[in-house]
Amino acid sequence: MKKASALAALALLTAVTAACGGNKDNNAAGASGSPDGAKAGNVELKFMMWGNQGHMDVYNKLIANFESQNPGIKVTMESVPFADYQQKVSVLAAGKSLPDIAWVSERMVPQFKANGILGDVSEFKDDAAFKLDDYIPSTLDLFRDGDKLLGLPFSTPPVVMFYNKTLFDKAGLTDPNTLAKDGKWTWAEFEKSAKALTDKSASNRVYGANFFRDWKTWVILSSYSWSNGSGPFDKDMTKFTWDDQYGVETFEMLERMMFTDESHPKAGEQVSFDAGNVGMFFDSYSYVSTARAIKDFQWDIAPTPSGSQGSAPMLGQAGYTLFKDSKHPEEAKKLLKYFASQEGIQATSTFFVPPRTTVLNSDEFLNQPNNPSKEHIVQAVIDEMPKARILPGHVQWQNIDNAILQGFDRLFGKVEPAESNLKNIAEKVNAILASK
Repeated sequence: MKKASALAALALLTAVTAACGGNKDNNAAGASGSPDGAKAGNVELKFMMWGNQGHMDVYNKLIANFESQNPGIKVTMESVPFADYQQKVSVLAAGKSLPDIAWVSERMVPQFKANGILGDVSEFKDDAAFKLDDYIPSTLDLFRDGDKLLGLPFSTPPVVMFYNKTLFDKAGLTDPNTLAKDGKWTWAEFEKSAKALTDKSASNRVYGANFFRDWKTWVILSSYSWSNGSGPFDKDMTKFTWDDQYGVETFEMLERMMFTDESHPKAGEQVSFDAGNVGMFFDSYSYVSTARAIKDFQWDIAPTPSGSQGSAPMLGQAGYTLFKDSKHPEEAKKLLKYFASQEGIQATSTFFVPPRTTVLNSDEFLNQPNNPSKEHIVQAVIDEMPKARILPGHVQWQNIDNAILQGFDRLFGKVEPAESNLKNIAEKVNAILASK
């Protein structure tokens, strides 16, 4: 009897041990992405971005679809303000608590590459169903590092000019699209139009134009120099070159519009295109998601004005990246691949200029409700993309940006002429560039 009891106890112990061992194996399998582990709900992926509520609504739907196709993988999304985003990633990297995947902008990539925190997704080229060759080749350049591919773009918007068509009609002005089509939409014509659109009456104050989204978006002004064959920096980002003729002309144009013609708001003034008190506003095409809600006036988009060498808008870029230290790299790659698939890019094209050729030319992208006409999207966006410039990146971008913004503060305060102000900026920025 004792022997039978002992055997029974031994069998029970063996069963319990086997069960524990089985659970351990299942947990390990779940962490590596096996179906059994997924059913147990063992994997949680963190996705970080800087989008607004509209963007988050789109991603909530994408995430729900992804989770339904990958049971057991849960995705948590966090939105961080863009102004704090790069600093937040740096802090998380130092604490080894980065999310699994995240948005990155063109200005962040050089620093993150240098820090060695980005994961390689070059294996995606071997997945025929993913169709990496559907991406416009130049949109991948930012993410290449030798043979590695350290991310994928989801947004490649050129800066366009949003304009209040109602104000143009009221002032009897030829609209910028017609002028651009005839090759007459120049910086001189732009400045002339801004002056004509301006209304200085206290009861109906209207500014002809605004370059600044938040008084820090100075890079949009680079288009003036680019369109004349120059730019703020040399090609390899080794020298600040905006202290040349075209940089001085850029600063003098802005000073003239702010302080002489009063056709541009002064720093700190609370104006907005969608409120109807700005005639022309420069921003990436992604601003269309805000403009679509405008009901009080007619608006449209046009290319940026031309210089001696044509138009040259700034090209913004944002993409997805996988952080190298992800605890769930295979699951994270699945999520990134889904976001960057044709289905994912089609969904986000509600807001963003898609890098996939099939989506860029699709009716779904071109014919969104309350969009500009297809003709004007082609003219201001698709036809301008080959002319657009990406501002060169740098590992010390934040310090460079701060030095240039100090120069703009001097411009806004009228404390220094354009030429000496730019020489001052050049001295500080070149010292930063030389210190890398």
